[in-house]
Amino acid sequence: MSALPACGSAPEFDTKHFRQALSQFATGVTVITARLPDGEFFGVTINSFNSVSLEPPLVLWSLAHTASSMSAFTAASGYVINVLAGDQIELAQRFARGGPDRFDALPYTLSEQGLPLLAGTVAWFECRHRSRYSEGDHVIFVGEVDRCHAHPHRTLGFHRGRFIAL
Repeated sequence: MSALPACGSAPEFDTKHFRQALSQFATGVTVITARLPDGEFFGVTINSFNSVSLEPPLVLWSLAHTASSMSAFTAASGYVINVLAGDQIELAQRFARGGPDRFDALPYTLSEQGLPLLAGTVAWFECRHRSRYSEGDHVIFVGEVDRCHAHPHRTLGFHRGRFIAL
């Protein structure tokens, strides 16, 4: 399937208005974790996670081109999508802020691929890169799920610019 042609006219709204309209849609909150070839762990809070396909099992998430973690996720061969529980607001904030080692004093285990699985999450998806698409000001990462697990519990959400328990 080929790409659709770009629209020729500018939208009738600004970025602030668009963001406000998008904030009306409640999303889940995830922390994407990975490991660089040198062994360093990194992660980022993301609320743009979605399923793509059951056969094969595919998921997607997106990251701004300007994100400080873009080069790390581009270099990593895989990642874990950790779906946060309703009581993990502090964890979401920790990985949303920049700064030094976000994994200090943080409980986690390692997946079969040696990737960080955060403790207390409601689900996780261990993925390897399948494809990437540059669209607008973001890159869409499509991952093929190798392993996943669910721990049913209240889920953390994001709505109108605030974290909420769903």
